[in-house]
Amino acid sequence: MQVAHLLRHWGHNVTRLPTVLPITATDEEVFAYACSEGLILINSNRNHFLALARQPQEQPGLIILIRRRTRQSECAHLSVLLQRTGENGLRNNVNFA
Repeated sequence: MQVAHLLRHWGHNVTRLPTVLPITATDEEVFAYACSEGLILINSNRNHFLALARQPQEQPGLIILIRRRTRQSECAHLSVLLQRTGENGLRNNVNFA
């Protein structure tokens, strides 16, 4: 939730999953939704989403948010990634923050 607030503060459009998918949605459904809507997905479930991103379908981008001791540290790493790569570096790529 804190990441979503910061992304909005930084001027990004944010779609929170509970507003568009049932809470019971599988990772496959989440990934398919992000792909169909052209959304860059931010997730901490590294193993499963990396496997989904390796599939041959087109994917708009995936950011694996590495869990750290504090949310502030996670947000700081995400900020560095966004500043360093920009949108073009995020689209159709897998990045780690």
